[in-house]
Amino acid sequence: MPELDRGTKIYAAVLLAAVLGLVFLALYQPPQVARLNDLLAADPQVGSFPYRFRVLRIDNGVAVMSTPRSSAVPVAQVLGKIFPDLSNAEPSSPRFRKLQDQLASTQKHAKALVLKDPDIKGIQWELDKDWLMQHGVQPGPL
Repeated sequence: MPELDRGTKIYAAVLLAAVLGLVFLALYQPPQVARLNDLLAADPQVGSFPYRFRVLRIDNGVAVMSTPRSSAVPVAQVLGKIFPDLSNAEPSSPRFRKLQDQLASTQKHAKALVLKDPDIKGIQWELDKDWLMQHGVQPGPL
């Protein structure tokens, strides 16, 4: 195998450093965000729920949290993805209503947990479009 010239080695090193930097930026979670996500994951109600509520970032004391719910996506679609055995249930059925209430109460509980942090002044919900698309749901316009 021929030896690489000096310019090619430098180019490869710079390219590797850039890729590693991008990977770091993509995976990095600020300590406060990581701590709040650990808190959510450790909570019996939030941590055991099939959808993972999490803090995405903190902007000036406002925790931006993920949610699968919005007016852009019918709740029946979301519930059918969180609870696959529910996909054919009627929205008026007792089981559907119970699981809809469970989703709402778990989201409310996740919010309350994050708001206990003295540095957090409020919560902003952000639709988890990635999760929805990974589960075959195309969110409509907001």
